[in-house]
Amino acid sequence: MTDAPALADAVTRLIRIPLTRPWGPDVTDLQVISVTVRDAHGGEGHGFSWTPQIGGTAVKALLDTDLVPAAMGRPATPGVWHELWRHVHEAGGGGITTIALAGLDLALWDLRARRAGASVTGLLGRRHDALPAYGSGVNLHYPLDELVAQAERWVAAGFAAVKIKVGGPDLAEDVARVAAVREVLGPGRRLMVDANQRWDLETAGRAIPALAEHGIGWVEEPLRADDLAGYRELARRIRPLGVPIAAGENIHTVHRFRDFLDAGALQVVQPNIVRVGGITPFLEIADLARERGVELAPHLLPELSAQVAYTLPETTWIEDVEDAAFGALGALAEPTGVTVADGRVTGGPAQGLGFRFR
Repeated sequence: MTDAPALADAVTRLIRIPLTRPWGPDVTDLQVISVTVRDAHGGEGHGFSWTPQIGGTAVKALLDTDLVPAAMGRPATPGVWHELWRHVHEAGGGGITTIALAGLDLALWDLRARRAGASVTGLLGRRHDALPAYGSGVNLHYPLDELVAQAERWVAAGFAAVKIKVGGPDLAEDVARVAAVREVLGPGRRLMVDANQRWDLETAGRAIPALAEHGIGWVEEPLRADDLAGYRELARRIRPLGVPIAAGENIHTVHRFRDFLDAGALQVVQPNIVRVGGITPFLEIADLARERGVELAPHLLPELSAQVAYTLPETTWIEDVEDAAFGALGALAEPTGVTVADGRVTGGPAQGLGFRFR
């Protein structure tokens, strides 16, 4: 879309959103950097970058001092993503750089859709009216009775799959917690576990067989996210169990996802749309997952993830962390139109992406 008007202005704002249910003593809020862009014809688009607790000021600084100046005068279209990624690549191929890039990318997709009088979903081509959602929680610090109560809420809400945290200091306690949640779910619902990078290779090799006794749909981030050799070896060791390994929330580029898939290290890829740099690179990663025949499960941000996942050929599970969506936290000036009910995600905005933060 090279005939798009030039980008004329971009304004960023750091917003701290308190979590109703803290994700632990060190994660009590989410940080959003809202990005508003304007083109030379007066068109306006709204996007955002996002990070839990850590790094919001650094993301805003990278946008203000490097990305926004580099974007000025270029076509106001998401097609500039690769040029901007090359510009900031010296500061890191992914991480803070891609998180910051997402703010501009989302704003430019919003602007492009609004120019067309459509939603981003409509612009890309909607293929699904609804997608399955799974209940998710940051709950390793919950006592067992609170964890069971959460699982009961998920069942009552109609979720056909749920995910809980594991990786505590006592494997027997992890097993007991998984067993208790499995009892609540019964045999017909999918149960996934997420170790959030807490294990080393030997610990994971002991833990996964024990947890697999209770029917595990996937084990997420069992090792440090950048330990490719460890993931490759772990996949070899647990292959007879048939437990898929999932990761991706801390993998930041299509190149790195390809490395993990080439190594046979993952069976489920979980790109976070913001952490990989926005919708533009997310779609490339989704294409890669489809090419390699692995499951795609977007990480977090259901109000955003669903809008893009509606447009994919495959049916993807959408993660819904209890009391953590922007709407549930009261962070939005108006609803996006994306709703989670009866275990399904439906709806979306009439135009653009629909994100306006208070």
